[in-house]
Amino acid sequence: MNLTMWILGGIAIGWIAFSFFRFNTKRGVAISLVIGTAGGLLGGACLAPMLGGVPVGSGDFNPLALLTALATALACLTVADMVYRRFGI
Repeated sequence: MNLTMWILGGIAIGWIAFSFFRFNTKRGVAISLVIGTAGGLLGGACLAPMLGGVPVGSGDFNPLALLTALATALACLTVADMVYRRFGI
């Protein structure tokens, strides 16, 4: 369940960043969704356990892991936008 929530959260953050904040506008919405998804998975799977966001059971929902995934997705989108503006990649 957590994995699905991290992916959906990353997609939502990617869409919001593309639509409202105009991140990655020249690359398209698909790239924003992919970067948001990758950031959500990175944050939920790697950073959340380091911050103590481990659920009691293997299938339990963990709000700290979801917040970490959302924050990491936003950070990845911000960095990707800054790299694109600076280097054009």
